[in-house]
Amino acid sequence: MKWSAMPGLGAYLVRHPARGFVMARAGWRLRQRQWWRKPPFLPLPNSQYWEFRSVTAQGVETLLTPHAMFEAAKWSLRQPVGR
Repeated sequence: MKWSAMPGLGAYLVRHPARGFVMARAGWRLRQRQWWRKPPFLPLPNSQYWEFRSVTAQGVETLLTPHAMFEAAKWSLRQPVGR
């Protein structure tokens, strides 16, 4: 996943700090398995999976807005965990 694919997310979370917890929880659920074994050693989702989720959330191949990312994060936390 490229951080450039999330323009404005940092500024959005500065304006809405309470939403950072929801975003962090959703991001943790999307992390790759055994993320600590591969650089950059951060719990980031697989880039192909992230692209798939972005397309299925919007219905088209476009960048998600920060608000759309937050709404998708809220939705994902309401879903049962399959791991």
